[in-house]
Amino acid sequence: MNLNLTIILTAYILVVVFDYWLDYLNLTHLKKYGTVIPPEFEGQIEQSLLNRTVSYNIEHMKYGFVHSIFNNIVFLLFILVLLNHYNSWIVSLKMPFIFSGLVFFLLLTYAETIISIPFSLYSAFKIENKYGFNTMTFKLWLTDTIKSLLISTILLGLVISAGLFIIQKSPDMWWLWVWGFFLAFSIFMMYIAPYVIEPLFHKFTPIESEEIESGIRSLMKKAGIMVSRVFKVDASKRTKHTNAYFTGIGRVKRIVLYDTLIEKMNREEILSVLAHEAGHWKKKHLLKHLIITEMIALIATYIAYHMVKTDFLLDVFHIQQPSLFPKLIILGFIGSIASFPFTPLFNYFSRRHETEADAYSHELTGDNQSMITSLVKLSKDNLSNLHPHPFYALFHYSHPPVLERIRQIRQLSSQIDSQIKGQL
Repeated sequence: MNLNLTIILTAYILVVVFDYWLDYLNLTHLKKYGTVIPPEFEGQIEQSLLNRTVSYNIEHMKYGFVHSIFNNIVFLLFILVLLNHYNSWIVSLKMPFIFSGLVFFLLLTYAETIISIPFSLYSAFKIENKYGFNTMTFKLWLTDTIKSLLISTILLGLVISAGLFIIQKSPDMWWLWVWGFFLAFSIFMMYIAPYVIEPLFHKFTPIESEEIESGIRSLMKKAGIMVSRVFKVDASKRTKHTNAYFTGIGRVKRIVLYDTLIEKMNREEILSVLAHEAGHWKKKHLLKHLIITEMIALIATYIAYHMVKTDFLLDVFHIQQPSLFPKLIILGFIGSIASFPFTPLFNYFSRRHETEADAYSHELTGDNQSMITSLVKLSKDNLSNLHPHPFYALFHYSHPPVLERIRQIRQLSSQIDSQIKGQL
C-alpha cells in the first residue's frame, strides 16, 4: 500500500470512528436523560410516551449503526478491490465514451439500490411498524421503489449524458460548463418536481377546511407571498409522521400539508408552522443556501478538473486501465472525507436560518405559543429525541434541538415584544 493511499484510508477511518463515537455519546446521553420530562413538556407528555420515545430512538440508532458498518465495509471492498476490475470490464467492452459512462454509473446505482433493499424493508416494516408509524403496504413500497428507480434512471441518464458530452466537447473548460449545467438543472428540477415527480407518488387535493385555507391565504398575503394553491397530501398512505412544506420557486408558491398534520393540529398551530416556512422565503434562505452551495460546487468542480487531468488518482488506488469514471468515484470518496470537518459550520448556518424563521413566524402571527405547542406536538407525534447530546447535535442537527428551539422562541418573542413596546 502506497503512502498516499495510507493517508486517505487513515483519514477515512478517523472520520468513521469519530462519527461512531458521536453516536455512542448520543446513545449514552439518551439512556441517561431520555426519560426525564423537561420543563418545556411538563403536563404535555406522559412518562409512558417518553419511555416509548427512548426505545424508538435507541432502536433507530442501533439499526443505523449496523447499516453504516455494512455500508462502510461494502464501499471499502468496492473502492479498494472491485473498482479496478469493474473499470477494466467497462473498458474492455469498447463502448463509446458517453455510453460507457452511462453503463458505469447506472449499474452502480442499481447495485446500491439492491444492496439497500433489506435495510429499507427492515426500517419500514419492522421498526416503523413496531412503533405505529408505517402505514405502507408491501405492494405500495414495491411500487414506490420501482418508480424511484425508473425516475432516477431517466434523470441520472440525462445528467450523466449531458455532463460527459460537455467534457468531451470542451476538454479545457468543462469544469465551468458542467457546473453551469448542474446549476441550471437543479433550478429546473425545483420548478418541475412539484408538478411532475411528486404527483407520481402522492395524491394532492385541495384542503377541505375553508377556515384553514382562508387563514393561510390571509397569512401569506400579509407576508407578501403569492400562493397559487393550498393542498393536502395523502401522506397517511405511507406514514403517520407529520409535516408541511412549500414547493415551487419564483413568485408563486404551493403550500402542501400532510393530512396527518391537519388531523393533529389546530388552525393556529398550522398557521404558525406555515409562517415559519414563509420566514424562510422572506429571509431568502433558499437563495442564500443555493449561492453558498454553488460557490462550493464551483470550487470543487475546478479542483476535480485539475485532479482528473493526470492519472495520479488511478495510481494511488491501483486502477490499471486509464479512465475518467473511476477518477470521479475516487474524487467523491476523498471529497466526502474532506467535507466532514465543515459539517458543524454548515449546520450552524442552517440552525441560524431556522431561528430567523421562528422569529419571523412570531412577527407575522404575534403568537409564539401556537408555534411552541406545534413543536411539542411534532416532537410527540414523531417520537423525537428530546435530549440529544450537544456534540452530536453539532454534527447531525440542521435544526436546533426542540428544547433549545422552544427556549429561543420564548426569548426571541420577549425581545420582539420589548422592541415593539419601545417604539410605541
